[in-house]
Amino acid sequence: MGRDVPAMVFSRDDRRRYREKVRRCLDVFAMMLRESRFEFDRPKAGLEIELNLVDERGEPAMKNTEVLAAIAQPDWATELGQFNVEINVLPEALEEDGAARLEKVIRDRLNHAEERARTVGGHMVMVGILPTLRESDVHEGTLSANPRYKLLNEQIFAARGEDLHLSIRGQEILDTYADSITPEAACTSLQLHLQVSPAAFPAHWNAAQAIAGPQVALAANSPFLFGRRLWQETRIPLFEQATDTRPAELKTQGVRPRVWFGERWITSVFDLFEENVRYFPALLPLCEETDPREELERGVTPELSELTLHNGTVYRWNRPVYAVVDGTPHLRVENRVLPAGPSVADVAANAAFYYGLMRVLPHAGRPVWTRMSFAAAEDNLHAAARHGLEARLYWPGIGEVAAAELILRRLLPLAHQGLDEWRVAPQVRDRLLGIVEQRCLTGTTGASWQIDTVEAMGDLDRHEALRRMTLRYIDHMHANQPVHTWPAP
Repeated sequence: MGRDVPAMVFSRDDRRRYREKVRRCLDVFAMMLRESRFEFDRPKAGLEIELNLVDERGEPAMKNTEVLAAIAQPDWATELGQFNVEINVLPEALEEDGAARLEKVIRDRLNHAEERARTVGGHMVMVGILPTLRESDVHEGTLSANPRYKLLNEQIFAARGEDLHLSIRGQEILDTYADSITPEAACTSLQLHLQVSPAAFPAHWNAAQAIAGPQVALAANSPFLFGRRLWQETRIPLFEQATDTRPAELKTQGVRPRVWFGERWITSVFDLFEENVRYFPALLPLCEETDPREELERGVTPELSELTLHNGTVYRWNRPVYAVVDGTPHLRVENRVLPAGPSVADVAANAAFYYGLMRVLPHAGRPVWTRMSFAAAEDNLHAAARHGLEARLYWPGIGEVAAAELILRRLLPLAHQGLDEWRVAPQVRDRLLGIVEQRCLTGTTGASWQIDTVEAMGDLDRHEALRRMTLRYIDHMHANQPVHTWPAP
């Protein structure tokens, strides 16, 4: 969840002071990695889900202020667009029936939120991109009221100096311009958190990068944007473009994008924070009065506010997170590649697949990232986003293979082993990984179901077909059956 910031104008002096303060925070972080005890008792899994709001017809509903007031729970928050909300689910240990409890918590909270949202004319949808969203729905006037988003919008466009160019070539073509960052609000994701120790962080981040492609292939759920059929997981290129601070000339010069896969395997969590400071100018140069070095010398764990704020404006697909909880620092890998939905059962299955792999791959005797190039992992991500389960992905030892085959032959057995090592109850393990298996065997993802359903309505105009498909999708989502069991159109 992003930090709230006040509305303000930044001076050159603000930026100079912020740069100095961020670098001081980075120095203190390095000291802490050498000297401090980071909290790491037993691993826990936490997550965030971004959702869309629609009206009775399945059209976007610009009602997040009213909906959040009706829900009135602290774990719900605004997101970028007025048609978005977000739920933050506290970490849960996965042992025994922990994964099932996590699923039930999500379902119960979504049910409650849906009941409350209905009282103000809103409905919840878990989907990577809301199919009924039009270009006319995403402009500065539909940004959420939180000043953070207006400030981000101003700073990104000040850096660019021109409108955003959105260009995605898939089954159809989108080529348009935007005068605000609101198209980013079309991207609604599932974010998985895993707390790890500083020493274990590099292996876990590298492993998460290596499996990003298979994750996206398995979970693709964003085939439509502004009425056009594009990639299976269009959210990936859309997010990369909608927050890009670089005009064409800076892209040509090789300036890094703020939505970033990265460019190398790492040997320390410090590598990621240091890269973020070295490569990216501040978007929100807000300084606190506290001195992190002085706090550390007094025995107080510093929040490193400037560093964490800056880190939150660099949108890595696997983001490092530093936080202080009850006075103790901890580190998390925040996995950001997955779309929301289609059902809570699917969300739980996607999480189980990820957490199972993350229990095994970081500890392998010959880790996967030592046997494949970083560029191959990035290529896998974009191939999976474009083609879903039909993508051909590279994996060490077997070369290029269909995503579904890679998951079934290599990754699913590893996820099974990992959940066993988490001590997940066998019946919970088998149900969740069974959903993953059936998705691969049937070739059915949220994206493929959406496409097939719209194509079956060939006599309707595209928007009406998308609207009717969305209403069917919502009905199936609330039934909480995994997408591979949803009736064919």
